[in-house]
Amino acid sequence: MLISQTMNEALNQQIGNEFSASLQYVAIASHFAAETLPELAAHFFKQAEEERDHAMRFVNYVVEAGGRAEIPAIPTSQAEFKTVEEAIQLSLDREKTVTEQINELVQLALKETDYITNNFLAWFLTEQLEEVSSMENLLRMVQRAGENNLLFVEDYLARHHGRKTAMPTAQT
Repeated sequence: MLISQTMNEALNQQIGNEFSASLQYVAIASHFAAETLPELAAHFFKQAEEERDHAMRFVNYVVEAGGRAEIPAIPTSQAEFKTVEEAIQLSLDREKTVTEQINELVQLALKETDYITNNFLAWFLTEQLEEVSSMENLLRMVQRAGENNLLFVEDYLARHHGRKTAMPTAQT
């Protein structure tokens, strides 16, 4: 086995965290669909798929490293929101939490001199930068639009379908 039992357990916990994030995004997307906000719904259904893919990356890594993938219990997702801003703020908070969790995994890998796992986790660090930035930008857009002008947000997402809502950088 290329990973320690401690690392295996920590990665299994992260598998649960990623599946939990996926289900939370499904709940948010469903809420937006029920509120007739199809672009926000589509955006969060896509986010849900990405989080599921992240969980599966962890599952595959654990198995390839000779560990045992065990999925922990997943907490119930919040399904009702008073405002769009509340739902997106929850998403941003969750992305920041996931970033902290990935950082803790990196710290554990370095503590155990597990450079293979540390290398595996590098992709997630870059991904979390994108995820947090994207969610912060979406939250700002919703705040600027206000609850009475959400069609501006819908229009923006429709025009940028399939792309993250992160601001362009010098490389893009």
